[in-house]
Amino acid sequence: MANSFEIGPVHVGGDAGTGRLFLIAGPCVIESEAHVRTMADAIQRIATDLGVPYIFKASYDKANRTSVKSFRGPGLVEGTRILARLARETGLPVLTDVHEPAHCEAVAEAADVLQIPAFLCRQTDLLVAAGKTGRAVNIKKGQFVAPWDMAHPVEKVRSTGNERVFLTERGSSFGYNNLVVDFRSLAIMRGMAPVVFDGTHSVQQPSAANGVSGGQPEFIPLLARAAVAAGVDGLFLEVHDDPAHAKSDGANALDLKLLKPLLETLLAIRQASGQAASGGA
Repeated sequence: MANSFEIGPVHVGGDAGTGRLFLIAGPCVIESEAHVRTMADAIQRIATDLGVPYIFKASYDKANRTSVKSFRGPGLVEGTRILARLARETGLPVLTDVHEPAHCEAVAEAADVLQIPAFLCRQTDLLVAAGKTGRAVNIKKGQFVAPWDMAHPVEKVRSTGNERVFLTERGSSFGYNNLVVDFRSLAIMRGMAPVVFDGTHSVQQPSAANGVSGGQPEFIPLLARAAVAAGVDGLFLEVHDDPAHAKSDGANALDLKLLKPLLETLLAIRQASGQAASGGA
């Protein structure tokens, strides 16, 4: 059984498939202070209406964009200022990516969760620096890493004395420019730590669109339904109010207007799974 802990008002971990499903959602990158506030407010209203614990996410810097010409975000100083203000004014826990060990302490002043990007999930110095902050650490499973091998990144964080670590599944490389999800990985990794399913990056087609990543967002609901039925602790979604004009990962983002009906379906699946687990009708 995965360990459990709190991120502000959000409970992470517990019995698979029976606890409250939590949501991590927001735009891929901070496009502007006004935009992240608009998105946070809109998603928070939906989550509150449905009783879903919610963590806002957005990156201050996307250091792993396909092209050098791609938009990366406002950077460390301005980005952390924006995130800290958003957290203060909305009361929401905040998650953001870290790419360098030297950034971890500054980011920990603004964010409740430090996220290790999938490409960097084996970087020992980064994992240890994130763990030492005492903040919760979300490690995204590398597209090239077997689920059982994620025990090693988890141990690197825990070696600092920080037990507040969880894992996110985001698909595995399948040939060129394509990902698939092995749903066995959710159960395997849950033996190590709580597990979140990333329904949007799992439909990404990396570097497949002439210098940017493509995607198949029509499959987000399908994969999310399967993951919730499999007993994940939380769901990660990149959500945008205008995906066609998003500055990063718009091709695989969930349109904001689709978020509420998707969550309603997922909550119904969660309830049915919990009843089955407890032997209820």
